[in-house]
Amino acid sequence: MQVEDILRTKGTEVVTISSEATAHELSQLLSSRHIGAAVVTDGDELLGVAAERDIVRAVAKLGADALDLPVTEIMSPAVCCEPCDTITDVMVAMTHRRTRHVPVLIGLRMVGIVSLGDVVKHRLEEIETEANVLRDYITISR
Repeated sequence: MQVEDILRTKGTEVVTISSEATAHELSQLLSSRHIGAAVVTDGDELLGVAAERDIVRAVAKLGADALDLPVTEIMSPAVCCEPCDTITDVMVAMTHRRTRHVPVLIGLRMVGIVSLGDVVKHRLEEIETEANVLRDYITISR
């Protein structure tokens, strides 16, 4: 299964936030959209990913003053993938880079984003399908 299979199911909307926005504005955006991260952009340029955990780290370090920081000071570098990448490869990258949100790019153009939850959901569906096929095979073979 590939990343494009996830995007076909979940859609291609990517929530972005301007590089000029503050951590407080990020927290409001994430809360209002019920999401865990937003892609930080400067025009069409992808700069990084700002997630809930980035806000928490900044507040833990600086207190409430962290909310006045620009998102560019708290964001994480983006780990990106392509639609043709396998879900397994994306899971490995997420694990090694300790990230939960991966923008999907074709060239420099963002065409979606996948989260750890998306990847796990689709992998579980894949495993369930494999188990059902094996179960059917065993039943028919008897």
